[in-house]
Amino acid sequence: METGEGVIEGAGVTLIKPLTYMNRSGSVVWSQLRMNSAHSIVIHDDIDMAPGKLKIKAGGGAGGHKGILSIIETSGTRDFLRIKIGVGKDALIPVEDYVLMRFPPGEAALIKEVVSLAASAAACVISEGIAVAMNKFNKRLDTPDETQSGRRGND
Repeated sequence: METGEGVIEGAGVTLIKPLTYMNRSGSVVWSQLRMNSAHSIVIHDDIDMAPGKLKIKAGGGAGGHKGILSIIETSGTRDFLRIKIGVGKDALIPVEDYVLMRFPPGEAALIKEVVSLAASAAACVISEGIAVAMNKFNKRLDTPDETQSGRRGND
């Protein structure tokens, strides 16, 4: 796991990037935070959202995301904030292979932009609250309306 600590708008923050398999990430997150769900933000990909879309969501289920399911099962709660980053999907490629593929150059730039936007959204949640952040950031960047991605290979 990789970790980092810092301050955003006067609030101490800890960033955790699990390096385990996604379906085991909950134990890593929990071991580091002993998760105070009211003060936790999980940023993750979402294949059911088009590339470039960002959504802030308070609580809820795993929605098929094995990493989120692992966090829910390990922590015993669904009550944590999520910032979801749309990555799309390809019906012809198994999900477990698709999510490990590299983005094509045009889409990679869009993903880089939305990841930066997700960081700004997290800072907004910390400084202005969840409701304000949701109003500002639950929108979609300029992308086609489909959820399909153009990923073709692992390189």
